[in-house]
Amino acid sequence: MTQLQSAIKLITFDEFIQGYPENSPVRYELHNGVIIEMTPPVGKHEEIKGFLTVEIAVQIKVLNLPYFIPNQAIVKPPEGESGYFPDVLILNRPSLASEPLWTKSSTVTQGNSIPLVIEVVSQNWRDDYYKKLADYEEMGIPEYWIADYAALGARKFIGNPKVPTFSIYQLVDGEYQVSQFRDNDYIISPTFPDLKITANQIFQAGQV
Repeated sequence: MTQLQSAIKLITFDEFIQGYPENSPVRYELHNGVIIEMTPPVGKHEEIKGFLTVEIAVQIKVLNLPYFIPNQAIVKPPEGESGYFPDVLILNRPSLASEPLWTKSSTVTQGNSIPLVIEVVSQNWRDDYYKKLADYEEMGIPEYWIADYAALGARKFIGNPKVPTFSIYQLVDGEYQVSQFRDNDYIISPTFPDLKITANQIFQAGQV
């Protein structure tokens, strides 16, 4: 451990929840006991997040699924002291009855409560492709989308040359397998098979 690391005060998830500022304009996450101030999202980030939220909400209604999209809820991996605020989180309402932290702190800890989680990539892309990918897989979340509209991810994740890439990670035998979509590819989602949108429609959300 370096001197800098030893100087950082690590906190527990409970301490993070108790000290989280109400109505804060800044979002925070907890990564292995360290509070991380999230980079304020740019307009494009919010356009894509909003577009995906609407498209998924329509599918939930049409298919009459027992799912909903919370405004703010925390995903806490069972191991370690971390807590994430995904860009878009789909929850399975019946499963929340077995979530020990849901009523008290809007927190989910079990993969079967989360049919799908989405991250829109920003400058902290390493969190989405490394840490969250590993934690979501370990939790057993069936499906994880990464919308990398600015091609910020490493070449080993999105290829060379780097281009805007929409990645869908599907849990198969306990491990994520990835399918990637670019340009006019229609995305293929196991959770929402009737969704008819292309990668470009997602990346160009909000453009007139």
